[in-house]
Amino acid sequence: MDVPVSVGPMNEGERIRKPDMYVELAGPKSYGFELVKVVDGASDKVEVIGDDLDKIEEGSRVPFAVIVNVSGDGLEEDLEGVLERRVHEFFNYIEGVMHLNQRDNIWIRISKDAFEKGLRLKHIGEVLKEMFKGEFPFIKHVDVKIITDPEKVKEELERAREIYAKRDERTRSLHEEDVDVFYGCIMCQSFAPTHVCVITPDRPALCGGINYLDARAAAKIDPEGPIFEISKGECLDDVKGIYEGVNETVYSRSQGAIESVALHSALDKPCTSCGCFEAIAFYIPEVNGFGIVHRSYKGETPIGVPFSGLAGQCSGGQQVEGFCGISIAYMKSPKFLQADGGWKRVVWLPKDLKEKVVDAIPEDLRDKIATEEDISNIDELQKFLKEKNHPVVENWGAISEEVVEEEEVRVEEATGVELERPVEASMEESEGIGVEYVTPMPSEGEITVPTISLPGGFMGLPSNVRIILKNVIIQVEELVIIREDKDKKRE
Repeated sequence: MDVPVSVGPMNEGERIRKPDMYVELAGPKSYGFELVKVVDGASDKVEVIGDDLDKIEEGSRVPFAVIVNVSGDGLEEDLEGVLERRVHEFFNYIEGVMHLNQRDNIWIRISKDAFEKGLRLKHIGEVLKEMFKGEFPFIKHVDVKIITDPEKVKEELERAREIYAKRDERTRSLHEEDVDVFYGCIMCQSFAPTHVCVITPDRPALCGGINYLDARAAAKIDPEGPIFEISKGECLDDVKGIYEGVNETVYSRSQGAIESVALHSALDKPCTSCGCFEAIAFYIPEVNGFGIVHRSYKGETPIGVPFSGLAGQCSGGQQVEGFCGISIAYMKSPKFLQADGGWKRVVWLPKDLKEKVVDAIPEDLRDKIATEEDISNIDELQKFLKEKNHPVVENWGAISEEVVEEEEVRVEEATGVELERPVEASMEESEGIGVEYVTPMPSEGEITVPTISLPGGFMGLPSNVRIILKNVIIQVEELVIIREDKDKKRE
């Protein structure tokens, strides 16, 4: 290939920050997609429809589409999703190119350095063509069409979405109980080294790009590739979706960072997330329910944090209880967060997302789940849920007492010390949610802190004991703030 930059796995994981960016293709502030189709007569043609990079102004954000048509003996439509997901990998092989996400959520940046070296879209097309033919010998011919013309991208985008929907529909009748193996994907480990995506009939890849049948096909055609079989092993918890074989594989493939995952819980050992997820389920303790926000929603969630802020909480291969990256297809699964209550626990969705999954929401819950048009903060959400008599409201009165009692019992069992329960710290039911603590007002020189969580091992306690102090008053006699000289520190 005659390409002016290096191409290979050594470039995976390259991040291109805004100051280093020449142009942004698609992404959250524009639109675009990627699509692979199996056809009868591809002819090894690379075509750019619209402006190439040298005609695009530096710093621009432009709509972008890449359509790859492949042909060869034995190629079937079932392989399209698998091959399409490799577009992410092949883009990231190119020096000075950063590719994130999948399907109609792609986000690509080209660096100034790569542009100055002469990289153009036609070169990217050539790389894709050669990589598909080189990685998959059964692919004989490849056509690559790259589009930057806004109207043409928009026109093709609707067709692509119809194809995505048909693919997702194919696995609806297959469930975890019907199979002996699941599949794992580590394609995103260049960005999230401890992330292992577990794909089952009831839980598509969180990127939304690979369902169970796609993964099965991928493992067969490329046994040494990033998608592989996982033996289910013994089912340890069928509600949470905890399997012995899954735990063993996740532990091994995450370099020992993750010991156990629950496939269908966001509160107890949730699956790790990379950063390519289509949506995020996030726990809202004030209402004991979940909000779910998808990538294309630009506003703030009821907790005052946008999608990007929440993504930072749970991406990178982290296992963070209360946060879980998911695909939109998973929201239509009969096992959707079943260990946490499923749809009965969902309290907020962006309107656009709610419309996409409305058929999966039980009819009696549809008007009880708020959107950004109904509420804008936690107080309004509480009021909305109460007025609509959402199922989460039934437990509001008892939850706080149960949590406090449970924590007290855990500490007593671990330490052998009976905790004092002072009468003056009595609790009363509030009119809103849960329990209020009667707390004295701070005097001069004192600070009230709502919650402090002290780490395991504090004050000589066992490492598995965590102490949570609520409505703490701290008396401050002297506050000293010292500005650190960073240059001196380096010396």
